[in-house]
Amino acid sequence: MTDRLFIDVHILQTVPPANLNRDDNGNPKEACFGGKRRSRVSSQAWKRATRIHFAESRDPQDLATRTKRIAVQLAKGIAERSGVAAEDARRIAGALIKSTGISAGKKEGETAYLLFYGRRQLDGIVDLVAGTAADLAALDAKALEEAVKALPVKERLQGGHPADVALFGRMVADVPGLNIDAATQVAHAISTHAAELEFDYYTAVDDEQTADETGAGMIGTIGFNSATLYRYATVGLHQLRENLGDDKATVDAVDLFVDSFARSMPTGYGNSFAHRTRPSLVAVVVRADQPVNLVSAYENPVPASQGIVAESARRLAAEFTTATEQWGDTPLYVGICHTLDAGTDGTGRKLTEAFGVNRTFAELRDGLRTALTERVNDN
Repeated sequence: MTDRLFIDVHILQTVPPANLNRDDNGNPKEACFGGKRRSRVSSQAWKRATRIHFAESRDPQDLATRTKRIAVQLAKGIAERSGVAAEDARRIAGALIKSTGISAGKKEGETAYLLFYGRRQLDGIVDLVAGTAADLAALDAKALEEAVKALPVKERLQGGHPADVALFGRMVADVPGLNIDAATQVAHAISTHAAELEFDYYTAVDDEQTADETGAGMIGTIGFNSATLYRYATVGLHQLRENLGDDKATVDAVDLFVDSFARSMPTGYGNSFAHRTRPSLVAVVVRADQPVNLVSAYENPVPASQGIVAESARRLAAEFTTATEQWGDTPLYVGICHTLDAGTDGTGRKLTEAFGVNRTFAELRDGLRTALTERVNDN
């Protein structure tokens, strides 16, 4: 499959008082857009939440991990599979990682940067030495490095990528051969309306405080805001197919991403605010030209007096319809799932005109899978 194909995901989600993603002062992140302050959740925060959600439907062994401690994990695998002593396993693991050209960190057993790799890719490296680990352990440092130099360690990290590495990519600055171009781009979520930073002043009582003592055991403040967020991400199907090397795995990965991106939520101050909600609207658009972020619908912030979610949905529908008509780039597939009432304000009608009939989320995913599978098979 060589055609360029993009799956755009548009989400409207209302979040109650919360601090999903804090800045360096501990307050919710913000951005200025359209001349007004908006609530913001960074793309990194939602990408991590999405990756964590993957494990709810996939065996963790089929996913990736991001760590500086790859040598530690590799040594653990070598020791378990070969039975060599832990110290010998650490020596072998260190030599194997060094052979790839990955820079060592300041702490022993760590790399200089976080490395994103599949757990089964690491198992593949263990396979290279599991049968000869005892012999390798008997070598001195120089001889050990020479012995593992010819092993295809780097190749094990260059193929067999799990879905999350294929989706989000990997950059290793000093070993370009290990780089994986990301198939997914995620925008910073911003509120469709102006948002104000507020503070919760709280006190905690010492349960063992005596009757003659007064005052709180501690006091503090937590910054928070509440918002209806516009969230956007896009998946390049052609890049994802190149990363995975398999048509079915590619369609599965798109479905996994759409499901987890829609259902996931950053966990900042989760116990304090219990902010978990589900989206009011999820729309998917398959395009053959380029990704299109519809955030321009909210350059003029939605007034609070108009019913923020419904008005945000109407503006999204209008922006999508106008952009499609003006640019003449009719999408290959469009689908929507929403919880908005088709009442007298015309919201339901406008959404149907723009994105088609309302579906359940399961139906939306099934429709997208069918459309992508047909497209992949045609190529």
